Amino acid sequence: MATSPLATPPSIRRRLTSMVYEAFLLLGVLSFAVVLPHLLLGMYRGTAAPGALLWLHVFVVLFVYFGWLWKRNGQTLAMQTWKMRLVSADGTPPTCRQLALRYVLAWPSLLSCGLGILWALADRDRQFLHDRLAGTRIVSTQE
Repeated sequence: MATSPLATPPSIRRRLTSMVYEAFLLLGVLSFAVVLPHLLLGMYRGTAAPGALLWLHVFVVLFVYFGWLWKRNGQTLAMQTWKMRLVSADGTPPTCRQLALRYVLAWPSLLSCGLGILWALADRDRQFLHDRLAGTRIVSTQE
């Protein structure tokens, strides 16, 4: 489903609220896909996985979660709830390259005390920095 590149962007407030909701959903995803396997592995082997391996596992699990949902219909559950969709800058579905780039760039955007998020306050289209750099944008699905 192509969306007009001129589609209304959701407010920054709505996107931030969606991100908070997404964080709660990710607790369940990470509990099931990361904590449980590492807990069982630790009980079985009597040792914990190295920290770097644990972080890599989190990175990959979240990449699969976001990548699959964004590729499938441009929305995570939180984005569906808050009536938003991820599209390319031209309004078409994003490519796999754009999705991977957006995901990788979102980490420093968030981990730098949210500077990539604050970027939206100065951006002409109110897009986050990782969206601007990946050639994607969040648009509203409610009209």
